[in-house]
Amino acid sequence: MPCGLCERPRGADDAAGWSPLRDHRATDLLKGGRYTAVVPMKLQQLRYLAAVVQSDLNITAAAVKLRATQSAISKQLKLLEEELGFDVFARSGRMLTRVTLPGERVIRHALKMLREAENIHGLSEDLREGDRGSLSIGTTHTQARYVLPRIIQKFRSSYPNVQFHLHQGTSEQIAEMAEVDGIDFAMATGSHELFSKYVLLPCYQWNQRIIVAAGHPLAQVGQPTLADLAAYPIVTYVFSFNGKSSLHQAFAHAGLTAKVALTARDADVIKTYVRLGLGVGIVADVALDPKQDRGLVSIDAAHLFPVHTTWIGFARDRLLRGYMYALLALVAPHLERDVVDRAARCSAQSEVDSLFADTTLPRLPEILL
Repeated sequence: MPCGLCERPRGADDAAGWSPLRDHRATDLLKGGRYTAVVPMKLQQLRYLAAVVQSDLNITAAAVKLRATQSAISKQLKLLEEELGFDVFARSGRMLTRVTLPGERVIRHALKMLREAENIHGLSEDLREGDRGSLSIGTTHTQARYVLPRIIQKFRSSYPNVQFHLHQGTSEQIAEMAEVDGIDFAMATGSHELFSKYVLLPCYQWNQRIIVAAGHPLAQVGQPTLADLAAYPIVTYVFSFNGKSSLHQAFAHAGLTAKVALTARDADVIKTYVRLGLGVGIVADVALDPKQDRGLVSIDAAHLFPVHTTWIGFARDRLLRGYMYALLALVAPHLERDVVDRAARCSAQSEVDSLFADTTLPRLPEILL
């Protein structure tokens, strides 16, 4: 379904060919001599600033990452603060303790400037070496362990010269990585509110399944009810009890209370404790492997809990390299380049959602079927 709001408006400039000299958004910046003065601020200072923020304010770690000396980074940060006229960081002795309120605004703009500089560099690299570069994904355990291995394997066979970096964490941790430009893509389920600056593209849908140890009473029940589950301790994901479509709400709507024995971020951890008899497990269907999960009985729970949609996203103003489009197509075949570009031009996530409103999402990643 076409999304008119996502299309670039056509006009006289399109007919004559786009030019920054005819684009008021570019020429307005030069009015009044706003940028005629010499600006001593250096891009390298902003790189140091970003590295320190991405290293949890640890200058030593930032120095290792940048292959620079701590003294050089500290000096450039102080020069930047002197030029700005205020502190970006609060300090205790030589240690950085926190980012100041005006510092937060500086960092947001600095990250945007660095991303645009990276975009320009990326254009050059795409023209010279389209099959070389790096790619980083922040994702959850379920995606990293059960969904991405085959996708990354296939991607690496086509792009052996692309360095792949996989960062595993909770949705909150992934959002923190995204906030400081620590990743190219985020991949998760739900938690849309944490990624307001990202374009979120739907990939596939999945259901939850009940798992019990062989011999458990529920193993003999073909279609358990919530009341059946409420009679036993439950072992499940931490995030499942937060958000609009949570297990907690499902039980509450039925007038029941779940007896949560243990929560974990890792499906393998949940399976371990189910095997030990600590309770009834509830996990994503993609996290089940018939060969490795012998001794566990898996029961369909689609009639009890809503379907979930896994998405992959990127910063709204990020330039996507050619191999990044290739990865998206491997994650979900319906994410073709032209569709991704249309989504990237949308100004709000609601427009992106409209773009995919008529798309039938697969029940599992195609590569796993």
